[in-house]
Amino acid sequence: MTEIITQFSDISANYDAAFVDLWGCMHNGVTAFPAAVAAMQAFRASGGKVVLLTNAPRPRGPVAAQIKGLGIPDDAWDVIATSGDSARAAMFRGVVGKKVWFIGEDHDQAFFEPLQLVDNPIEITQVPLEEAEGIVCCGPDDPHADPSVYRPQFLYAKQKGLKLLCANPDIVVDRGESREYCAGALAALYTEMGGESLYFGKPHPPIYDLARRRLDALGVSPNNARIIAIGDGIRTDVLGASGEDMDCLFITGGLAAVETKTTTQPDPAALQTYLEAEMLTPTFAIGYLR
Repeated sequence: MTEIITQFSDISANYDAAFVDLWGCMHNGVTAFPAAVAAMQAFRASGGKVVLLTNAPRPRGPVAAQIKGLGIPDDAWDVIATSGDSARAAMFRGVVGKKVWFIGEDHDQAFFEPLQLVDNPIEITQVPLEEAEGIVCCGPDDPHADPSVYRPQFLYAKQKGLKLLCANPDIVVDRGESREYCAGALAALYTEMGGESLYFGKPHPPIYDLARRRLDALGVSPNNARIIAIGDGIRTDVLGASGEDMDCLFITGGLAAVETKTTTQPDPAALQTYLEAEMLTPTFAIGYLR
C-alpha cells in the first residue's frame, strides 16, 4: 500500500541520496517550484545528496544552465544525470551507425557535442533519411503536433531496418498549462509500426547506472535501500524505481493530477484506483514535492 506523506522531511532521514526528476517535480517548464527547491536544499543541508535524474535529451551542462534560468539554484542539487548523456554515449559507440537522420529542434543540436566519457568515439554525421544508417530522436520538431505525422518516414525507415535511438523516453510533458509530445511518443510509434527503438532514459537501466557513477564521483556510494527516486511519471520514474529496487516518492500533482484528483494532496481513493490500473505501487505519494 502506498503511504501518502505531507512533506519530504517526513521520510528523508531514511535516505542518503535522492534521484529527483526535474520536469513536473522541480519545475513546470516555465518556472521553478519554490517548495520543491526548499525541500532539496533542506535535504542537502542534512547531509543528503541530490542527483537530478532527468529524461532531458541534452548534455548536463545545458540542463544546468536551463534550470538556473528557471529559478533552481545550485545549492538545491549536487549533480545531474541526463538521458541525453546516456544516449549520447551509446551513439558515439556506434549503436545506430555513423550516418544518422536527426529528429529534434534546433536547441537539441547540443546532443552531438563531443563526449569525453567514450574512448575512441566514432564520428557522427547528420544526413537525410535516405542516406541514414540509423535515427537519433531528441523529440518532434513540433512538440504540439501528433506523432502520427512521422508515419511515412517511419515506414520507410522500418523497411530499411534502421534503429531509432530515443534520447528521451517521456511520452508527454506539461509546459505550464500546455501539454507537449516528447521523443518517447515517436519511439513508441516506431515500435508499434514494427521498428526497433533503443531507450536510455528512465525507466531503463543505463540512466540509473550513470546516476550511480555520478554519485560515486562525489565519494558517495549508498546501496539501493538508501536511495529514493522522486518523480511524477508513473511509467518512467515509478516503473524505473521499481526495476532498480528503490523506494519511490510519487508526485501526483504532475502528469497524473487529473487521474489522482490532486489539489494540494491526492484523493486517496482516486490514487488507489489509478495505481491499480497501472499495476504499480510506489512506496510514498505526495501532491507536490515540498
